Amino acid sequence: MTTHRADRRDPDDDSARTGDGVSSGLAAPGPAAPCSTASGLAAPRDTAPGPDHRLPAVVAPHALPAEEVLSALDASEAGLDDAEATRRAEVWGPNALPRGEQESALRRFVRQFRDPTVYVLLGAVVLTAVLGEYLDMGVILAVVLVNAMIGFVQEGRAADALASIRSMLSLDAQVRRDDAWTRLPAEQLVPGDVVRLGAGDKVPADVRLLATSGLRIEESALTGESVPADKDPAPVPRDAGIGDRTDLAFSGTTVVGGSARGVVVATGAATEIGRITRMLDDVASIETPLTRQMGAFGRTLAIIVLAMAAGMLVLGAVLHDQPLGELALAAIGFAVAAIPEGLPAVLTITLALGVQQMARRNSITRRMTSVETLGSVTVICSDKTGTLTRNEMTVRTVVTPRERYEVTGTGYAPEGEILADGTPVDLADAPDLAAIAQVAALTNDSTVSRRDGHWQLAGEPTDGGLRTFALKSGARADEAARRAELPFDSAVKYMATLDDTADGRVIDLKGAPDRLLDRCDRQGHGPDATEALDRDRWERTIDELGGQGLRVLAAAVRRADPGTAEVTTADVDAGGFVLLGLYGIIDPPRAEAVAAIEACHGAGIRVVMITGDHAVTASAIAREMGISDDGAVVSGTQLEEADDAELRRLAATTSVFARTSPEHKLRLVRALQEDGEVVSMTGDGVNDAPALKRADVGVAMGIKGTEATKDAADVVLADDDFATIADAVRRGRTIYDNLRKAIVFILPTNGAQGLVILAAVVAGWTLPLTPVQVLWVNTITAVTLGLALAFEPPEPDVMRRPPRSPREGILSRAGLVRIAYVSLLLGAVTIGAFSLTASTGAGLEVARTVAVNTLVVAQILYLLASRFTSGTSLRAELLTTNPISWLCIGVMLLLQLAFVYLPPMQVAFASAPVGWMGWVLPLAAGVLVLAVVEVDKAIVGAWRRGR
Repeated sequence: MTTHRADRRDPDDDSARTGDGVSSGLAAPGPAAPCSTASGLAAPRDTAPGPDHRLPAVVAPHALPAEEVLSALDASEAGLDDAEATRRAEVWGPNALPRGEQESALRRFVRQFRDPTVYVLLGAVVLTAVLGEYLDMGVILAVVLVNAMIGFVQEGRAADALASIRSMLSLDAQVRRDDAWTRLPAEQLVPGDVVRLGAGDKVPADVRLLATSGLRIEESALTGESVPADKDPAPVPRDAGIGDRTDLAFSGTTVVGGSARGVVVATGAATEIGRITRMLDDVASIETPLTRQMGAFGRTLAIIVLAMAAGMLVLGAVLHDQPLGELALAAIGFAVAAIPEGLPAVLTITLALGVQQMARRNSITRRMTSVETLGSVTVICSDKTGTLTRNEMTVRTVVTPRERYEVTGTGYAPEGEILADGTPVDLADAPDLAAIAQVAALTNDSTVSRRDGHWQLAGEPTDGGLRTFALKSGARADEAARRAELPFDSAVKYMATLDDTADGRVIDLKGAPDRLLDRCDRQGHGPDATEALDRDRWERTIDELGGQGLRVLAAAVRRADPGTAEVTTADVDAGGFVLLGLYGIIDPPRAEAVAAIEACHGAGIRVVMITGDHAVTASAIAREMGISDDGAVVSGTQLEEADDAELRRLAATTSVFARTSPEHKLRLVRALQEDGEVVSMTGDGVNDAPALKRADVGVAMGIKGTEATKDAADVVLADDDFATIADAVRRGRTIYDNLRKAIVFILPTNGAQGLVILAAVVAGWTLPLTPVQVLWVNTITAVTLGLALAFEPPEPDVMRRPPRSPREGILSRAGLVRIAYVSLLLGAVTIGAFSLTASTGAGLEVARTVAVNTLVVAQILYLLASRFTSGTSLRAELLTTNPISWLCIGVMLLLQLAFVYLPPMQVAFASAPVGWMGWVLPLAAGVLVLAVVEVDKAIVGAWRRGR
């Protein structure tokens, strides 16, 4: 094989800029450098441009023999000397992730004002200042500031996602420098350094393994696999995915067993975790549907108000030749009347209440609008390991020569039964079960214990599953004494222990079924069994269990030779074992997640599994959870080969994606969004973080999720319960329903007031309402009655209807029709009450007070009609389901009584005390409004039922 000496990347070589290194075997050679040692790695900065620090020093090191990687790095297994390491550090920089520009607290606070609804409020502040109503101006400005502070505090609670990923890098490393092993800060590592890894170590950089001994690395946060990966120095195919690159150890992952030596091939931003960091930096968060809809609504409303105010000025001047100053004041009053000053406050408070309600249900919301966005989700993309499943390996099936047993219970809690044909089995009556359970207990170094109310594992996940099975069966490790052990080694794929048991000294063996079958010649339930091994039967059983997505291990036993004091590979490979049976192990689905997926399907929401795990496992879990019935799976390799059009087709038609990388997850989320879907991405690993950030709403697991994932998310589930997502969707839909109700309720007040002023100007009448009285009605209506709708419970069909279209506006056609006719109706009864009172000879202030009373009382009755979107409001639930609404009505009436009868209020708002007719007339107007709206709902309901 030809050795390529290409020791650094060409920064301009775009063909090399992929995570898989799809260019030539090594990085493109750079200009010659004068260095006498390791000169091929990189030229000094004063003679040639340095390498691109975002790219590894060697392209596709996983596909090259170890010697060739060392040659490309101009390194050897003896390591570097300090002088060479210093030179390389000057070229490659520190082994640390670059820090992006951090948003200051001031910028984050200013950003809270960049919202069309806030612009509307600020416009109201300016208008009230022009009117000289500084008290009202102060109230509205306070609403703006409170709104900004709530958003500022919510976002300020989250740490930066990049900083969280940085915390995953190890603090120090064992490295060979100057022909001696030493411990250095990981930040000082450079490409070409030789490092040593041991159990419990965090991998300090991306390392090409040179030699391993039973090395197993926990990579689930990076790859999505539920069990630690066995590592081996042998090269793998160039197109192998991240999870299949068994000759690499990735920065930030954890060694759970064994030891290794390797050479550093990538540091800092060039590592896999660095690549994810750059993806997070490059992924732009998108506007939520509510933000887009409210922005469009605010812009449309502002244009309409300005156009009508201008039209009113022209009409007043043309028809009545009124003075320009009076017309300008009337136009300002019209704008104040038409702008719903309280709507942004109601929106903010409604969302804040939703955040609190979600928190009580273990959903911590970092961005308020995300609460509502969950209600508009059309597709939920979810990682498998730790999200849909428990990330706790569980023995589900045990097969012995005489019986098949099912094991109940999930996770590491030793709670469950062992069943044969649905009947619980006692260990004393099942010697075959006792034998295989004893091997599970003895060939095991893990422990499970209850801490802080949770069963927790110390050790490897597969051993944890076997330990839990042994505890469920009643087998005890302390009934035997271990004399020696042969640790698990990925080269032989088994573990053996030499144990003194009640049957004497034996070698207990567990491991890969094919390796154990090669070493067994009998089957039974003890070392003295004589039944010949039925290999064909066991191979069929192994294939069957594997097809169910189970990880299969085998157990065997053999008597030890007299005087045996240790167990070696030669002892095991000598054979003569008795096969005791098979364990079928799986990372089990969360039971609550199955019900949640069913609820999502009932709500018209598609659930898609995107995992880094193997296709067979993903397919089995998807079928069991009801995500996919046909078992179809698309692999990461297929996604890699798909163009944008094919990717959109796959995203629209497939529900299970396996062996995916962070880029694949991100591409899938984008493809779904391009098809008009509102996407939620749920996950717990670092590999999920970019997709979570890109999704319309990202959801992270709070207990087992990495800090990076939690900080990239919009919502964090404190209980790691996927079912909480279904509840959050229900809550989000309810919030959106209530926001719509609030808008349909509030806008007729503004419409009516605007119409009253417009009609008065056009007709040349005295204004029935003054601008300050308009502000009074707007403010107290929004703060009291509008807020009452935030507490409305879910509609009965909230989880039985399909998601709303993300393309539709915040107001439906029916809502617009109702706003229009209720505005006309409220305006008409207000003008009528004003005119009727004035015709009795009452003063102007009394007539205007009756007009304000009419608006307020009619709004109270309209609130009752608005509480139920469809169906009559005249039902028992009107009195029982939202007691806050009655409290708000009471507060509203007290405020209005103060407006009418308290002298300071009379001075401030030009009101006057009224007699009983001043209340009967408004009550009659309110009953009329309620009746008209109820008739409208009855007609619309009958029409819909008849379709």
